[in-house]
Formats: sequence, C-alpha cells, structure tokens
Amino acid sequence: MNNMSHLNALRLGLSHEKERLRCARSPKERELRKVWVAQREREIEAELKFLGITENEADSQMNDDELLAALMD
Repeated sequence: MNNMSHLNALRLGLSHEKERLRCARSPKERELRKVWVAQREREIEAELKFLGITENEADSQMNDDELLAALMD
C-alpha cells in the first residue's frame, strides 16, 4: 500500500485554498487564489501520477481508521 500522507496533505491544502477563494473580497484576490487553486490541483495530479494510482483508487485506499484520523485533523 502506498503512503498517502503527502497526497492527503495536498488535498487538505486544496480544501483550505478553496475556502480562502470563497471568502476572497477583491477581484485581484479572487484571481490570485484561482491560480493557487489550479496549482494545488496540478500538484495533486502529479502526486497521483507519482503514486501510479487514479483519484478513485486513492479514495478507496483509505481505511476507516485513516479516514477518521483525517477528519479529526
């Protein structure tokens, strides 16, 4: 089984950045944050490629304990 900790960290960062985008106030801030969201998404795609798995496979590799721990963070 692959170590998914880096992928999970990237996904968490993407989630946070999407929330920051949602809360952005100025048009310039929104544009900047859109770039950062796209960058995070590319990082996740690259990590999936590095791990040799698809998004669906990555989701199914998390066991219940890992899911609970991720949700508690």
